[in-house]
Amino acid sequence: MAENHENLEQNQREKPMSFLTLTIITGLFGGIFWSALAYLAYIFNFTEIRPNVILEPWALGKWKEQWLGTVISIIAIGLFSIGAALVYYAAMRKIKSIWAGAAFGLVLFLLVFYVLNPIFPGIKPFWDLSRNTLITSACFYILYGVFVGYSISYEEQEIRNREKKHKEVPS
Repeated sequence: MAENHENLEQNQREKPMSFLTLTIITGLFGGIFWSALAYLAYIFNFTEIRPNVILEPWALGKWKEQWLGTVISIIAIGLFSIGAALVYYAAMRKIKSIWAGAAFGLVLFLLVFYVLNPIFPGIKPFWDLSRNTLITSACFYILYGVFVGYSISYEEQEIRNREKKHKEVPS
């Protein structure tokens, strides 16, 4: 019984993840990773803001200020981050520049800390926040934007390169 060599399981290539799936995973991981680091910055007094402020408008009880609230907050920020990554995917994925990601992160920082500030009672008004809090938070948002933006733009460029190579190879 001779099997076709190409049909053997070990010779099959794994299909790559779709670009949209990769964007969702990048957004989730970026939100969880950078908000966990921001929590460490809070522990070491670089910022006055905990990730838990995201629960304040929606959750009741003291649990949201304890470890469970922190874990749920970091996961919730990861889920919201998926939305931010999808916005980047839709609007800016073709821009191959680290500065585009940094600008995206800065816009997100201003959106959360200035525009959406009234939603979060745990965040003082923008101009009342300490310099350390503003600088630390802005840096985390910029780093998040660079991470998400460059990851998405890089994958977009890789897809273009694969398509270009595929068109150049005669069938």
